[in-house]
Amino acid sequence: MLNSRLKNVKKQLKENNLEGVLISSVSNITYLTGYVNFSKNEREAYLIVGEDFQYLITDARYSEAVKKEVAHFTLFERNHQNKIEDLLKSLQKRIKTLGIEEDNLTVVEQKMLNKYFKNLRHIEIGKHRAIKTAEEIKKIEQAAKLGDEAFKFILGKIKPGVSEQEIAFELEFFIKRNRAELSFPSIVAFGKNSAIPHHQTGGTILSDQAGQFVLLDFGVKYENYCSDMTRTMFFGKPSEKQKRIYETVLKAQQKAIDYIHSAIKSGKKVMTAKADEVARDYITSKDYPTIPHSLGHGIGLEVHEHPSLSPKAKKF
Repeated sequence: MLNSRLKNVKKQLKENNLEGVLISSVSNITYLTGYVNFSKNEREAYLIVGEDFQYLITDARYSEAVKKEVAHFTLFERNHQNKIEDLLKSLQKRIKTLGIEEDNLTVVEQKMLNKYFKNLRHIEIGKHRAIKTAEEIKKIEQAAKLGDEAFKFILGKIKPGVSEQEIAFELEFFIKRNRAELSFPSIVAFGKNSAIPHHQTGGTILSDQAGQFVLLDFGVKYENYCSDMTRTMFFGKPSEKQKRIYETVLKAQQKAIDYIHSAIKSGKKVMTAKADEVARDYITSKDYPTIPHSLGHGIGLEVHEHPSLSPKAKKF
């Protein structure tokens, strides 16, 4: 499976008239090597892939593990005597145009690459991850199942006097107790805070006033694959206005799902921009303003993956 993924990258190089690509994002490194222990907070590794070569660049902290677990890549162990610049220089004559993940490089890194390669061009490596294998789907389903269980658990913790931070802590504790991790920092929002899509969970206390919105946005990472769940509830009896808002969003979501299912059933391409449009148009038809973000996104090794369901998205 890993070798077939590597072949797809090499095929992509030919299609884009590239002699090589430097892969820097941890998610794509994990996808192509199967190695999961590189940190996302520090630059601990790169891949350089060409038609007849593939290097994994890292340091002595990881070299022994890489030798055992990533046999289909040549290890380049960087240190004070063996610098990444030495490898780049050796590849100069073989690579006229180098593909890069331009949204994952620092200015310093790009300046370094410019010393050795005249032409740098962005290449979207991550699009291959959109098509999931049966094994990947199984892991995502398990992550989603754990998310459902966490949601059921946390409902019993929501009561007057509790803070957003306390609920977020209880969620994290439940998920980790079940041998999983968070996909991203949980968002817990009470009352007016629920109107902020990416509210920073804080010390707001849930009062005993009825009819408050309670929003949860969290995800579970199981064996390196993510889920992502948003749920909106009411504490106490909701007003007619609140119920109308809730039902409008629910109906918009269902209309988008129905469109996607219909397109798949009829053998047509799913126009992801159309799915976004179906939901967006229903919301505005009910005299609400348009949503300030895209409708949705794919999921996998990252919380946000191809395809994107947005006004600018292409068919999938």
